[in-house]
Amino acid sequence: MRLPLLHARSRALPVTLSVLVTTAVAAAWCAWRLQASEAFDHTARVPVVVLAPLLAASAIGTSLFTHSDELDRTAVRPWPPRRLRQLLGLTAFAGLVLALSVPGHPEEFGAPAMVRNLLGAAGVTAGTAALLGARISWLPLTAYLSAVYLAAPGVPGGAAAVWAWPMQPGPQVAAWVVALSAYVAGGALYVWRGARPEGG
Repeated sequence: MRLPLLHARSRALPVTLSVLVTTAVAAAWCAWRLQASEAFDHTARVPVVVLAPLLAASAIGTSLFTHSDELDRTAVRPWPPRRLRQLLGLTAFAGLVLALSVPGHPEEFGAPAMVRNLLGAAGVTAGTAALLGARISWLPLTAYLSAVYLAAPGVPGGAAAVWAWPMQPGPQVAAWVVALSAYVAGGALYVWRGARPEGG
């Protein structure tokens, strides 16, 4: 039991889980406040279903950092299965708690949009961790989501369902395809290569 606990601590998993729970609680509070507003409309929750997955994916991405890359490469057991378990476990946990944070309007900007955005965001951070390093894995995702949030058209669908997938309602098939593709591609790259070693 000692070795799994040491491994979890070396990957900052207790802190990551705490951040994911805190993010879900904050998202639930924001969604509740928006629903309580007289001017509430389902599109008012767009900031919640964009920002909460960003924060959760950033926590997941930074947890992929390893302090002992050279030591990890000399391990007897292969690392790809461990990396896969960590990524899938954190994504599943984050998806569950975030889905519970946005009740109502599931067909619009509710749980499906939240889970889709989390999958896409986690895939981007995992891929970035493999290419640039886990410590800055949140940076490209933040830049992309900020640009999309400002530039996405108000009407969903069309070409925007591909390039502005985080801003789409839950049922948009094209947005789901892009998010799932990002998760599979980014996750596979991280599982295969691991996080890029970082100096210091």
